[in-house]
Amino acid sequence: MSAIHDFKDLKIWQKGMEIAEKCYFLTKLFPKDELYGMVQQIRRAAASIPANIAEGYGRRSTPEYIRFLNIAQGSINELQTHILL
Repeated sequence: MSAIHDFKDLKIWQKGMEIAEKCYFLTKLFPKDELYGMVQQIRRAAASIPANIAEGYGRRSTPEYIRFLNIAQGSINELQTHILL
């Protein structure tokens, strides 16, 4: 097992980045009239996942880290809803 030196070493952050990258790629295929609607909402929710994981890790406090993981989970739920629409 390798040591964690910063947030980029976290597997959960890496998975969040994969999701965000895939969402950005896939939304490029959406119709142009969705650029400021669904595309923007999907991208924002997807980017929020790894961003909140990183921010929580950077707080160096377990309660704060958990709080930001919960926010990331909320963004996952939001993203799932947009995908299901």
